[in-house]
Amino acid sequence: MVYELLLVTAVIFVAALPFLYLVGNAQTGWLHHVFQLYLVGVLFAYFSAFWLRSGQTLAMKTWRIRLVNPDGQPVTLKQAALRFALALLGLLLAGAGFWWALFDRDRQFFHDRIVGTRLVRVPRKT
Repeated sequence: MVYELLLVTAVIFVAALPFLYLVGNAQTGWLHHVFQLYLVGVLFAYFSAFWLRSGQTLAMKTWRIRLVNPDGQPVTLKQAALRFALALLGLLLAGAGFWWALFDRDRQFFHDRIVGTRLVRVPRKT
C-alpha cells in the first residue's frame, strides 16, 4: 500500500497541474469542492482503468497481486466503481475497511468482501 501511495501521489500532482493552471486558486469556496471531486475522479480513472484492463495497478504488478472475481475472471466496471467507493469510505473511516482483513476468515478487505472480488497471487514467470 505504501508503494501504491507513492504512485497515486505522483498521479495527483500531475493531474492537479492543469486544473490549477486553468482555474488558479482552488483553496476556498466552491472551486475547492470542484477540485476535490476532480481529484477523486482522477483516482477512480486510475484505479478502474488498471483493474478493468489487467486486474493490476503498477504497484500490484510489482507485488504480483491481481484483482479478480471469485471465478478468476476480470472485474466489471460496476464492481470497480463499487470497490473504489467502498475502499475510499473505509480509508476515510481511519482505514477500517483495510483493518477488516485482520479479522476476516479469508483475509479479505471489507470492500472486496462486499463487492465479491478478491486479490490473488500471480505466479512468477519462468
